[in-house]
Amino acid sequence: MLNMTIPIPLIFAAILPAVLDRCAGSDTSMALGVLARDRVALTATANEIIVDLPVAEGTVVKAGDTLVQLDNTLQTSKLALAQAELEKAQATLLKLQVGPREEEIAIAKAKVAGAVARLADAEAIYDRNVRLVENSVVTEAQVANDLALRDSARAELTSARESLKELQNGTRPEDLAVAEANVRAAEALVVAEQTVLDDLTVVATRDGVLDSLPWNLGERVASGSPVAVLVTGQVPYARVYVPEPHRVNLKPGDTLEVRIDGLENPQEGVVRWISDDASFTPYYGLNKDDRTRLVYLAEIDLPAASPDLPAGVPVQVQMP
Repeated sequence: MLNMTIPIPLIFAAILPAVLDRCAGSDTSMALGVLARDRVALTATANEIIVDLPVAEGTVVKAGDTLVQLDNTLQTSKLALAQAELEKAQATLLKLQVGPREEEIAIAKAKVAGAVARLADAEAIYDRNVRLVENSVVTEAQVANDLALRDSARAELTSARESLKELQNGTRPEDLAVAEANVRAAEALVVAEQTVLDDLTVVATRDGVLDSLPWNLGERVASGSPVAVLVTGQVPYARVYVPEPHRVNLKPGDTLEVRIDGLENPQEGVVRWISDDASFTPYYGLNKDDRTRLVYLAEIDLPAASPDLPAGVPVQVQMP
């Protein structure tokens, strides 16, 4: 069962008709809205089961604090496999870089010497039987067989000599390049698998308050769905709707007087952002009188406001 919260956009949807109605009257000197804080939704990167919720809702958290732990058993195995492939690629590269050992070269030399001896024996037998066949001591078939054995011994000697030469010349540059590329690919795979594993531990990306945990312990979450929602910012800011007649005179950085319901003294606010798009009927479909009903969403920072001010409290801003 999901824990449901009312997101700030729905609050604005509820109060927008009243804001528009207020702005539709003769008094357009006020911009109406509410206090707000930034909400950061942290999403799941995989379809996994929640195995730990170490922080309770409403807790003040710091950036880097673990909020939700997803099951990482499968991903840990994938990372171990990637690390094993990396070690294998590194070992292959090292073997090519070091080259053949002295023992391997000695074995190759011994094989050449053995091939030389076998060829000499095969040639002697063939030469002897060629002479004996004239006296009918051996048959033509035997001589043909001796010839084949001699040629085979020659081929074996050639192969042994080439193998020795390959060891003595060392590793080819092309083989080293392939081995180095395999190592880089294996390293990249390890980094990728490690990133996926790290993402299964959902941490706070900013300081703030853990506002909501939409999923319960033991539930399998859907990839891409929010698993934790943070409310951030040291102090709230005002989200207000600026009446159309005053839009042209406002820009980011302007200072305005902000009145908060429940507080006697106004707060000094600085315009952070103001929308270019109206939140009501498009301007090209309105006559001169109707254009006064247009409003533009703006965000106003409150540097001196108390950090304890709750979001959702109505505010009004005196237009210049």
